[in-house]
Amino acid sequence: MNDLGPTVQTVTERASTVRAENPGLMTLDGTNTWILREPGASRSVVVDPGPPDAAHLDRVIEAAGDVGLVLFTHRHFDHTESMRVFASRTGAPARAIDPEFCLDADPLVDGETIDVDGLRLDVLATPGHTADSTCFRLLDELSLLTGDTVLGRGTTIIAHPDGVLGPYLDSLALLRELVEEGLVDRILPGHGPVIDQPGAVLDFYLEHRQERLDQVKAAVDTGATDARSVVERVYTDVDESLWPAAELSVQAQLDYLQGT
Repeated sequence: MNDLGPTVQTVTERASTVRAENPGLMTLDGTNTWILREPGASRSVVVDPGPPDAAHLDRVIEAAGDVGLVLFTHRHFDHTESMRVFASRTGAPARAIDPEFCLDADPLVDGETIDVDGLRLDVLATPGHTADSTCFRLLDELSLLTGDTVLGRGTTIIAHPDGVLGPYLDSLALLRELVEEGLVDRILPGHGPVIDQPGAVLDFYLEHRQERLDQVKAAVDTGATDARSVVERVYTDVDESLWPAAELSVQAQLDYLQGT
């Protein structure tokens, strides 16, 4: 992995990342904007241009050069907020599963293959973190871009009402299957460092979700009556500043348990 600057790194022969300077409890070190290009090709694909910070976009455009396409992994503003500014600066069309984040192009379709100057990406609908969450698999290397479906550190939040736990568990199972089939051996996340042991991380994600579900169910069985009271019993290991987000996560878990 070669450093090109304090926030720019070359990760593989096709993938580089420019980290936005928007660190926080929910964004970890900052949002990862991914730049993909087939070796020898002139045009690039930019995934999640991120916040509308001029310095960040300058770095992205310098690293990306001629941008042939912009893709979004999901609708959250720390990934999409610069959409129109970035389009005005590059002239590149934008695509996402959600039509709201498409410019001069059609929405993404689950299972389609994108080809930009020989760079081939498979589109994987992976709802759960949000209804429109999407992963992209590089077909000529074993890399998978996961947005916020899988983070480089810690676990992602499934926040009611857009986040839904049942589809999220199905999405994790799909990604685990890709690893088992030898189609993925590296995860390029929307936040945090690159994951070189995706099977172990996905196993941890699945185990963590089951542990939380068991804890939430136990809290309800012993008298917790709403999301807040569950959080106070179950999320004692989480900073209280994150409890409002934890309440949304618990509500998603309660909805899941009521439907199972």
